Amino acid sequence: MKQTHDNLRPIRWENDQLYLLDQRKLPFSREELVLHHAHEVAAAIRDMVVRGAPAIGIAAAYGAVLAVRQAYTTQGQHWREHIETDFAQLSASRPTAVNLNWALARMREALATIPPNTDPVPTVLQLADQIHHRDITDNYAMGEFGADILGEGACILTHCNTGSLATGGYGTALGVIRTAYRRGQVSVIFADETRPWLQGSRLTAWELQQDGIPVTLLPDSAAGSLMQQKKINWVIVGADRITANGDVANKIGTYSLAVLAKYHGVRFMVVAPSSTIDWQRDSGADIPIEQRAAEEVTTLAGQTIAPAGIGAWNPVFDVTPVNLIDAIVTERGAVLEPCRGGLRQLFPHQN
Repeated sequence: MKQTHDNLRPIRWENDQLYLLDQRKLPFSREELVLHHAHEVAAAIRDMVVRGAPAIGIAAAYGAVLAVRQAYTTQGQHWREHIETDFAQLSASRPTAVNLNWALARMREALATIPPNTDPVPTVLQLADQIHHRDITDNYAMGEFGADILGEGACILTHCNTGSLATGGYGTALGVIRTAYRRGQVSVIFADETRPWLQGSRLTAWELQQDGIPVTLLPDSAAGSLMQQKKINWVIVGADRITANGDVANKIGTYSLAVLAKYHGVRFMVVAPSSTIDWQRDSGADIPIEQRAAEEVTTLAGQTIAPAGIGAWNPVFDVTPVNLIDAIVTERGAVLEPCRGGLRQLFPHQN
């Protein structure tokens, strides 16, 4: 089925080059960076040129291609000994989103199968393309599964950016919103501004506007009042990591929304691909939370907005316990009340 309201792609591989839409410049200008080396990809991930767990994983996969190509071009059949520095830089670029190292592990598995005296680049490029296009296909599937849960007259609040800009295309939580909007199930959409990087106001609002989907911007601190006035009945968010018990690490502010939603009887949905599930971590207490510079809080668009010398606590993510979540949606299907049966309903063979 042809998908509508889906016109953005933040990552492109063309002419043997990686193109990343620079999300730091949106919505004021639409610019792409052309990257030729793995260390440039690591810097782009670290510096928020590309963000969103699935998109980070895809970018890292293409970064691995660039690393292998560089090593093979300069070192010939001794390329294997010369990729580790690049892989380490990619791995360290963002610590919380599990998709990054999931993608790099997939690339390593592919590299291990390449016979001696063989050009490794076609194999890893094919896999990176598969990871990219599979992400989009999975997002379409999650859109359908999530929309099936919403019912009619959905009044939705979403947080951060979980659309095409955060994925290979279409989106996770925004993919559900896109599908529900196409079906005529949506009454209203609110997007939190999402301080301090303003992914909601700069990215989500812009992205939905580009695709002709109406959205109303909401200050982060107004969410409780919105729920108190019964103006929404669903909160829909993505995830950067989901642990084996169903706890979710997502953009800072997600936990607050979940607590507010539970108190006000608003249902709470998390949408993420299975590559976001970290089966090696039992609960959210085990998730490393990235801390970023105080300047991201004390400045805005290059302008200082706080007293000189003031400090700031700037965690990028928080953890929402599974007992605050009404549904977790993956490309395999949806788990309702995941605290009761957990994700193993969809993944019974996981240890």
